[in-house]
Amino acid sequence: MVKLVYIVAVPGAQMLDVSGPLDVFSEANVQAGGRPFYKMSIVGRTQAPIICSSGARLSVDVSIDQAKERADTLLVAGAPRITELPRDARMLAWLRTYSLSSRRYGSICTGAFLLASTGLLDGRRVTTHWNVADALGNTFSKLLVEKDAIYIRDGPVCTAAGVTAGMDLALALVEEDLGREIALNVASQLVMYFKRPGGQAQFSREGRAVVSGRSALQELQRWIAANVTDDLSVSELAERVGISPRHFTRIFNQEVGMPPREYVESVRIAEARRLFDTTALGPKKVAIRCGFSDTNSLRRAFVRRFGVTPAQYRTRFGPAD
Repeated sequence: MVKLVYIVAVPGAQMLDVSGPLDVFSEANVQAGGRPFYKMSIVGRTQAPIICSSGARLSVDVSIDQAKERADTLLVAGAPRITELPRDARMLAWLRTYSLSSRRYGSICTGAFLLASTGLLDGRRVTTHWNVADALGNTFSKLLVEKDAIYIRDGPVCTAAGVTAGMDLALALVEEDLGREIALNVASQLVMYFKRPGGQAQFSREGRAVVSGRSALQELQRWIAANVTDDLSVSELAERVGISPRHFTRIFNQEVGMPPREYVESVRIAEARRLFDTTALGPKKVAIRCGFSDTNSLRRAFVRRFGVTPAQYRTRFGPAD
């Protein structure tokens, strides 16, 4: 039985949010012997072509008024400026009706903002592009946003992180439908990871956290950033601000949003990442310059934060030889 896939696109859509998953489903048809296992349709507010964020024109197969057939899979593509679009009651009503009638539904990248506006993501674990994950959670407080995930499946809901992660999600859905061998063949043909190592954090260009809390804590955070190789134990930091370690830990957690040890590690990891991005220093020298006791400590912290080892990270993002 042919499975209908709706990709919903809005004005200013990111072309790859639409074309990436479509190519995965299309290649799955080829790898499944050429039989039309998936039938894909781009759905728009109207049938007029959509001008994408790149300026390219995207043809629409059916408008929301014409899309009457029940979809097996419905995915909302993202758009860089999707939060600036006017609220469209008819689109939201259509999305709610056809999402609930489909076997599975979800979003790619910032498409989560549009789908969340229907209320269908309330109480669900979801993800989106790392750069807008906080905004998504702040705008829709009932969502359980996981900032580092590449994609998430929560019941019928499937959401993907930014842009190319839509292909990762589509490949996971192909594996679910057609099995591991066909999904592996699709990944091979499209020269993509079958299971991408690590999470979104490795792609984030966010720097160190903005200092926060009372003035004494803000000054301490600036001092930590400038002195990553010093003894930054809780007892030493507490002594620096003149309070007991227990009281220091409590107020730091309350006002900065994480325990002191976690904050110190995040600062050291940010500096290590900067060095891996911009220098050819080996792990041992990076560990020394960032205050880690040895390369194993650096490696463990790096894997906790980014889901990949320093060596794997440098292969992808380090300076060219």
